[in-house]
Amino acid sequence: MSTVAFHTLGCKVNHYETEAIWQLFKEQGYERGEFDHHSDVYVINTCTVTNTGDKKSRQVIRRAVRNNPDAVICVTGCYAQTSPAEIMAIPGVDIVVGTQDRTKLLGYIDQYKKERKPINAVGNIMKNRVYEELDVPAFTDRTRASLKIQEGCNNFCTFCIIPWARGLMRSRDPKEVVRQAQQLVDAGYLEIVLTGIHTGGYGEDLKEYNLAQLLRDLETQVVGLKRLRISSIEASQLTDEVIDVLRESKIVVRHLHIPIQSGSNTVLKRMRRKYTMEFFADRLVQLRKALPDLAITSDVIVGFPGETEEEFMETFNFINDHKFSELHVFPYSQRTGTPAARMDGQLDEEIKNERVHRLIALNDQLAKEYASKFEGELLEIIPEEKHESDAGTEMVEGYTDNYLKVAIPGDQSLIGKIVKVKITKAGYPYNAGQFVRVMEELTV
Repeated sequence: MSTVAFHTLGCKVNHYETEAIWQLFKEQGYERGEFDHHSDVYVINTCTVTNTGDKKSRQVIRRAVRNNPDAVICVTGCYAQTSPAEIMAIPGVDIVVGTQDRTKLLGYIDQYKKERKPINAVGNIMKNRVYEELDVPAFTDRTRASLKIQEGCNNFCTFCIIPWARGLMRSRDPKEVVRQAQQLVDAGYLEIVLTGIHTGGYGEDLKEYNLAQLLRDLETQVVGLKRLRISSIEASQLTDEVIDVLRESKIVVRHLHIPIQSGSNTVLKRMRRKYTMEFFADRLVQLRKALPDLAITSDVIVGFPGETEEEFMETFNFINDHKFSELHVFPYSQRTGTPAARMDGQLDEEIKNERVHRLIALNDQLAKEYASKFEGELLEIIPEEKHESDAGTEMVEGYTDNYLKVAIPGDQSLIGKIVKVKITKAGYPYNAGQFVRVMEELTV
């Protein structure tokens, strides 16, 4: 029996795709092993979003070669797509596949075993206009299921390498999305997270079909789906039609992740982002009218080239005024090969870090403010894992539909079920709650 071991770097899409690649190996009779143990095949799914992503990817590839110098070493993902020659130059690498043709990986392994010649199977991603079907009927971690609905991005923001790693926008066939969603619900999942490289852009390349229709079709056609979450959506993709669907839906959750990146129009222009703050503010106002308790989370890049103290404060004040409920804050990091890396006005690390800390302090304050609105309320969570507590009582933690992390006393039998809880003490990063009752059992 041959064994395969995986290591995934980077985003949720990569984790989804690793699970899909595992399905291909499983169908061929492979067993899945631990990455740091001896294995016959190693698959490293790489990230290239920052220069550090490249470096970490190289370190992990070398680790696999050390684990078993005789293994077949396969490298895939974004760094493989953008820099196949760099990866082929690492001693011990046998097969490089980028962000397409993953379904051919097992064929390449057979070919390598026969010919013993390294294979570089990376093609020009920019020519690809077809969504690559990769099925994931079940996930190793068993509580929230991701469902990838699109690939690629047409935006070419000046700080971002991803269009070169993933290609242009391609939407998955809506029938396939609905079919796979039903498969996941039938496997026992109560919550599905729609994911992609530019998730909210779904349908931009389809005739007569868009994201709002996909959300409606998932709600009306998938039997037994309790919660539907969109992993990320741009302000420009929050059309009036999408907002109507959110208002009317019984299963789309009260949480949206809307990347802002900066709250300053002048910085947004340098980033080549496709919106103004006036437009962003209008979308937030419309959303809050439709869903008053909506949790809005966001990504922010601090210290973009040329960012002045005034521009930073525009971002700080916008986030404070519009009461975001949680932020992912990143100091700008130069990504070789992007226009922003060549811009004048690169900021010192000290300035970037000082601004990051100010935004993180604001995040903690806003997150607590948002959570405190729900103290004493009854909400539903899906426990995902054990919660480490000092008191020695057994506890589990999970998320409400509006993305509050709640820890409650209880054992592992609650994991993956919908549990009604009362929020007893609001806080951040998690809230304390008490168990009320189980609402929905897993069906498997």
